[in-house]
Amino acid sequence: MKLYDKLIENNKNWVAQKLSLDPNYFSNLAKGQSPPVLWIGCADSRVPANEIIGAQPGEVFVQRNIANMVVHTDMNMLSVLDYAVNALKVKHVIVCGHYGCGGVKAAMQNESIGLIDNWLRHIKDVYRLHKDELDGINDEKERFNRFVEVNVKEQVFDLAKTSIVQNAWHNNQELYLHGWVYGLESGLIKDLGVNVSNDNELDKVYQLNF
Repeated sequence: MKLYDKLIENNKNWVAQKLSLDPNYFSNLAKGQSPPVLWIGCADSRVPANEIIGAQPGEVFVQRNIANMVVHTDMNMLSVLDYAVNALKVKHVIVCGHYGCGGVKAAMQNESIGLIDNWLRHIKDVYRLHKDELDGINDEKERFNRFVEVNVKEQVFDLAKTSIVQNAWHNNQELYLHGWVYGLESGLIKDLGVNVSNDNELDKVYQLNF
């Protein structure tokens, strides 16, 4: 219980710190949110979305799952995406993976872990799509890092194919999709250069060489 009690105490200290800087901090925050960004990231505890990009509460709408996947049957992800795009009118959706991702690493192995095997199936499909390139990389860490990158890119393209994003673009809504990878060892974000919007011709976008 010591850890639990410490968490509550930390919260009180955090509130006191915020109020000392701005007595109206929480009352202003409670008035509503209008974040310009939706972050779809990994559930890994080492990748806190707001903190690594220097954003404040209210500036980033966040959805996290194992290995930052965009699965079209995931109602949690779709509900978050729908609310972000249609209610909050975010302008940027970022899929952010990270090097050293346990979910991606597990998908590279031929071992059964348990219930998560069903989720890893989607990541294994990404490997299948890029098998020739990935199998051609002899260094295991380099192959792992590349798998992380191509997984993020595939999730961006899957995001572009959702009815939510397609409808937003059909209605000429300003909406941009991006793919990033965060480096745990450096703290730096790598922009993978996969930036998709309704300005792109999607049939060409899906044929990008990456």
